Amino acid sequence: MSLLGKAALAMWWNVRPEQREEFGDWHSHEHFPERLSIGGFQRGSRWSGVRDAEGFFVLYELATYATLTSKAYLDRLNSPTPWSTKMMPHHLGMVRSQCRIVASFGGGIAATLATIRLSPRAGAEQRLETTLIEMLRDCPDKRGLTGAHLLVTDTPPTSHATTEQRIRGNDAAADWIVLISGYDGEAVEQVVSAKLSAAELQRIGAQQKVVAGRYSLAYTMTPLDLVS
Repeated sequence: MSLLGKAALAMWWNVRPEQREEFGDWHSHEHFPERLSIGGFQRGSRWSGVRDAEGFFVLYELATYATLTSKAYLDRLNSPTPWSTKMMPHHLGMVRSQCRIVASFGGGIAATLATIRLSPRAGAEQRLETTLIEMLRDCPDKRGLTGAHLLVTDTPPTSHATTEQRIRGNDAAADWIVLISGYDGEAVEQVVSAKLSAAELQRIGAQQKVVAGRYSLAYTMTPLDLVS
């Protein structure tokens, strides 16, 4: 999975079982087309949690960091549709990160994805970044793997709570994010549990708290899919 552009929106949340059917309908048929019609949105993908049946990960790949503060995007965030207004309260435990793509290796779309959320220890930022990039660089060449990426949250300084955020409540944010994709779930799992384990990440400069998730692809869309 080669990331498109220089920035991204990375989001995690849960949806209660009784809302999941409507959520999938809304997110696939209204929300994705709405977001992918905004200039700068290159691709959206929704992933369902493998271990947490209620959990989702959503990634929007953006042409540039400026897309995050574009008028077109902010207008949508502040003018949600009636259906979006109804669905926003069902985004439980929202973690929403506006990111710069620091490194991206690999290509294509894969069925399996692991996400790792971490933070650098004070003073270890450069060491952690350099080491992570070297660790990720050769991952896509390994059996079962297709992509490896490093994202770092960089919330725009002028960012204010939007109408959608106020409906949901307070969103949390990740700090640094590692994404590992592949066509073989066991190969992805092996990387996350060994090469990128919490203990190994702490050894090279990460703080103690490391949160890893495993997901399968549910749906993906690009602006080309909007052409009738």
